[in-house]
Amino acid sequence: MEPLPGIRICRLRLVGMERSYDVDFTSGQRVRNLSVIAGAFSSGKTAVLEFIAYGLGAKRHPRHQEVLRRVRSCLLEVELSGEPHVIERSVGEPSKVAFVRRGTLDSTTVSRAERRTIDPPGAQESLSSLLLSHCKLAGVQLREAPTNSESRTDPLSFRDVMWLAFLPNERVADKNFLFENDYMRKHKLRQVVDVAFGVHDDRAVELGQRIQELGGRLNRAKAELAAARAFVVEQAPSALNNEPAPAVHERELADITSRLRELDRRAQAGTEFAAQLRSQHKAAAGISRRAAAVLRDCETQLQRLLPLRAQYADDLLKLGMLGEAQQLFDPLSVTTCPACLNRLSAVPTAGNGRCSLCRHELSAEEGALALGTADASTQAGDSRVDVKAETRSTKARLKEISSYIDELGASLAPLKLQAEDAALREEEAAAALDAATSPSVSPFLAARDDLHRRREQVLRQLEQAESAVKLREGLTKRADAVERHESEIARLREELEQLGDASHDRDRVIAKISSRYGELLRAWRYPKVSTPFIKTDLTPFVRGEPYQEASSGARTLLTLAWQLAVFEIAVEEGAAHPGFLMIDSPQKNLGHGGTLDAVIADAVAIGDFYQHLSRWLADRGSRAQLIVADNSPPPLVENDVVVRYSRNDDRPPYGLIEDETSADEEAEADL
Repeated sequence: MEPLPGIRICRLRLVGMERSYDVDFTSGQRVRNLSVIAGAFSSGKTAVLEFIAYGLGAKRHPRHQEVLRRVRSCLLEVELSGEPHVIERSVGEPSKVAFVRRGTLDSTTVSRAERRTIDPPGAQESLSSLLLSHCKLAGVQLREAPTNSESRTDPLSFRDVMWLAFLPNERVADKNFLFENDYMRKHKLRQVVDVAFGVHDDRAVELGQRIQELGGRLNRAKAELAAARAFVVEQAPSALNNEPAPAVHERELADITSRLRELDRRAQAGTEFAAQLRSQHKAAAGISRRAAAVLRDCETQLQRLLPLRAQYADDLLKLGMLGEAQQLFDPLSVTTCPACLNRLSAVPTAGNGRCSLCRHELSAEEGALALGTADASTQAGDSRVDVKAETRSTKARLKEISSYIDELGASLAPLKLQAEDAALREEEAAAALDAATSPSVSPFLAARDDLHRRREQVLRQLEQAESAVKLREGLTKRADAVERHESEIARLREELEQLGDASHDRDRVIAKISSRYGELLRAWRYPKVSTPFIKTDLTPFVRGEPYQEASSGARTLLTLAWQLAVFEIAVEEGAAHPGFLMIDSPQKNLGHGGTLDAVIADAVAIGDFYQHLSRWLADRGSRAQLIVADNSPPPLVENDVVVRYSRNDDRPPYGLIEDETSADEEAEADL
């Protein structure tokens, strides 16, 4: 069966440093047709929808403080034409790239993520181009001035298509619902609706340009596929054969590991009789290690003490030379008066406690003066070295060190003999253990060696198989791109052949949307409903007045009816629509948020809104998906509530960021 085009939202995962925050829109193995996100105000319902839009290429994401503190990346699992994909974008500063990979959030895949840029949306490698290709909108160009054939064109962006797939809170009941205050956006919205239903002006020219653009992409995709195949054939020809999958080698590797453990267990059981020999060998090995350590310590001490003994001997020699110098030389040798420069009649002496030269008081003994005989106060703190005392101290230390070195040297030989003897006993114990266990262990050793060789071989095969899978996936991805372009070109050519009158077709589509718009208002019991219709410029009317003239609650119903009418007719007609619709706050001005419109709130029951959704979706199968964020949905959709945020610490989950509770908010407020 041909895959269903469009996009379905499966799961949203916000990944943080410590944990993740998930919202699941599936039930069993299929996507829910209706998913309701319920909960109190400011609990994160709108943030869920905005993060989905961010995963689909929106420029910004919610920037609440709890989000910025906790979340690091946004992962969105979607089905693109029925095939599961995961889109990842970083959170913080809005990312300019997205990474897309095949598979689900929980699947373990070896395929590499594909890098997709956010801007410019018209680039072939952009995320917008990928999403548009699954909505039958690849290569669409929008004219800035539709009536001018030479007008400049801009590529359609998926962000423009999101106007038909996401009704945010700020657009519900807004008087500028159709961007009346922005001419370019209003003009582009009409173009998006026309393109989605295939009723825009110059369809033949536009289809021809799209076919030409897709033809160029097809040729490039074929060239890339041919080059990839040539590379695989040249570098890894076995990758194209039906080689065993990596899982086969992984199972074999697990079997080998299990057999090795069993072999070790049997070998140990078969040698339990040698427990006493192993104990003896262990004891001998311990004695040998201790003897070697004692010998090593003794040799190390000798190596450190011998240079120290030589240093003390050298110091003793220097002290002897200093003593002899004091006896042989008088460093003072004053023979001339320093004042008149005449030769002194006698050398300076110390008499009566004074120097005979300067008459300064001295503490030295009487007699001839020599350098260093003055007291400390006279010589500014210098003192005469006591050579004899230093010599006695140095000789004592040298004697102690020499005695200790002699003792170490005498004990070195016995220690060597003890270490050699301990090593010999360890060798004998090891030989005895080997002789006793070798007959029992040898068969196990041979089997173990064989298993290790087989394990290395399987590891190489596993690596080759994983490389082959990656190469085949690359080829498959390029082949899928070729097939997708070919099918899109075939569809466009068929559409070109069946092309009718654009104005007539557009009137027919607007008439259908207008009729559904009126049916919805009547089903919701809109008070005094009369002549509801949608004008050709897409403006909704009721009671003969445009929607801007209605009250706030009435505008809520009118904008909801317009959005749903376009979505339902697009799904029923098989138009180029993503196939999902997100609505935020359908009860705005009807009892929740904003200003309560008592007249409308009393007349309209929100149950009618959900009853219509359930009834309409029941006939659509997997062709449509609706996600609604509502404060208090009625009990009839209780089974469709995928998450309910309480904003109460006692009833988890508190909100989207579950571990940010009221206590955290109060602490932040105090700061």
